[in-house]
Formats: sequence, C-alpha cells, structure tokens
Amino acid sequence: MATGTERTVSDDQGTELRLDPSRVERVVSLVPSLTEAVAATAPRLLVGATDWCTHPGDLDVARIGGTKNPDHDRIAALAPDLVIANEEENRQVDLDGLRAVGIPVWVTEVRTLEQAFASLERLLTDACGLAPPAWLDRARAAWDAVPGDPDSPWARAVVPIWRRPWMVLGRDTFAGDVLRRLGVRQLYAEHAERYPAIPVEELRGRGADLVVLPDEPYRFTAEDGPEAFPGLPAALVSGRHLTWYGPSLAEAPAILAAQLAAPVTGRG
Repeated sequence: MATGTERTVSDDQGTELRLDPSRVERVVSLVPSLTEAVAATAPRLLVGATDWCTHPGDLDVARIGGTKNPDHDRIAALAPDLVIANEEENRQVDLDGLRAVGIPVWVTEVRTLEQAFASLERLLTDACGLAPPAWLDRARAAWDAVPGDPDSPWARAVVPIWRRPWMVLGRDTFAGDVLRRLGVRQLYAEHAERYPAIPVEELRGRGADLVVLPDEPYRFTAEDGPEAFPGLPAALVSGRHLTWYGPSLAEAPAILAAQLAAPVTGRG
C-alpha cells in the first residue's frame, strides 16, 4: 500500500478515504464496469478484478472471486491502495470486512446517466489521481447527441432483468434512465421497489407496447424470453450497454437505439 502524507477524499456515499498524496498505484475492482473504466484509462493500476470482469477481453490481472463473494484474503495479499465497489453490486458485509483490515474502499452510487458521468470522473480524478480520460468526453458527447424530443411518442415497456422469479426494473435505476433518454417509458418506474418481483401474468396484462430483454444479469435470448410475451414485440438488448457505466457509454446510444428499433415478436 502507498505510504507518505495522505490526502482525504470522499466517495459517492460521503465516506472519507485517506489515500496517497498524488495517486493510487494498485487498484482492485469489484465491479465489471469500473474494471473496464480503469483499464481503459490507466491499465497499469489494476492488480485484481472479479471473475465477472470480462472487459477488456485481454485483461490480465489476479481474479478475486465474484461480486457477491470476493476473497478477502486474496484481495489483502494484493496490497491494494484502493478497492472500488458499488452499493448495488457488492455486499456491505464485504466492504466493511475490507475496511476493517485497513483497505480503503471507494463506493459508487449511480441511479442516472448524469450521476454516472460525475461518479466516473470523481473516481478517476479524485480517487485515482488521473486526468479525465478522452473516452469520458466521447461518452458525454454521444449522449448529448441523443434527440430527447419531448413531443415524440413514448414506447411503454416492461423490462425484465430476471426470470425465475420474474423481476423487472422499478424506480430509480440507471438502466431506467438510459431507456428514458432513448424514448422508452418503463411501466414500473413508479414502483416502491427498485427491482420488484412481478408475476408474468401481470406483466403481460400491463398494456405494454414493448418488452425489453437484456442479456444480463439474466441472459435473455431469442429462444428464452420472448415466448413468455406472445404477440408483444420484444427488443433483445445488450445488458452491458444498458447497465454498465464506463467506456461502453460512448457506443451505447447507437447500439441500444438500433436494438430497440428491431424487436422480434414473441410466440407462445
């Protein structure tokens, strides 16, 4: 771990961290999208990542388990200056356990696209001591170019994220905000829960124009998902572009718009 005069920074939850005065030199990531963000900006910093961190494809770092079951001893052995995590993807008990042995943990909290941009910049600049990356500027520009015409008709959609049981996007989700900017109003946006479990019969009867089926966290495919919504157009979309916040944001508007515009029809 880095030594010397420390600086104090605060993560998205307001938790203070004491870090090296200039920048950190060893990072372990517990979040696939944040792994990609650091790797695209300063790959030399990454020393560990989860088994689910698939991008970039040539990532060559120590693997420390899953997002929900990271190996604390393996992480500690890597002597990280910083562990990066997310309040939604990672368990509080793991974050507390790492902090208890003196490892600084930076936690992101992202519910909207604008929060994603601000969170990424703070992580990379305030925490890691890096210059703002060019890919972040490209991502902002890509989303600024999305028309967002308030007079255009909205597609009313249900957005399942799991099948057994059926769960959908609810209130205050990053993916929901991404879809909203692309002209899709997800019908459970006002639900009391962020990821409610809803019987499929209710989903079918909600009056949706579209069902949006991402390929993660549940891997919906043309053969697994659309058939549950007979007669309803089903857009099969990239879960990485819908739910990850990182370099993929630069291409997400074009990819998701094309996928939303080419639904298949479910056959029961």
